[in-house]
Amino acid sequence: MSSASAPRLRALQRHLGSREGRGMEPVRSPLTTHVLDTASGLPAQGLCLCLSRLEDHGQQWTELRRSYTDPDGRCPGLLLPGQMKAGTYKLTFDTEGYWKKRGQDSFYPYVEVVFTITNETHKFHVPLLLSPWSYTTYRGS
Repeated sequence: MSSASAPRLRALQRHLGSREGRGMEPVRSPLTTHVLDTASGLPAQGLCLCLSRLEDHGQQWTELRRSYTDPDGRCPGLLLPGQMKAGTYKLTFDTEGYWKKRGQDSFYPYVEVVFTITNETHKFHVPLLLSPWSYTTYRGS
């Protein structure tokens, strides 16, 4: 294995390995996200994101949490158990800031993923696959 590929391999092993000992908080959030940098093949560490909920009968977004992805590209604890309620939510990812820190121009300055939660007892996972020129998302498990 080359010295250049060793950090990538360690990051992938952490990503695929067990969660014990990785700094994950013990309380599981009913809403999670995970961002993967598909240009490098690594988790997108340090990407700023904001979670908002649509309030006032669909007229106003209220920011609930602003955070950064961890070394595994995850953002644990977006919502505490019991904090989620039915409604329309938005995750805003600062992709421009992420790519600028890496010396890379990008086509999308930010990515907004808007989704509806109808059953607050379910868990929701919203992954984002990201490159400087494209992105994709889906409802994960």
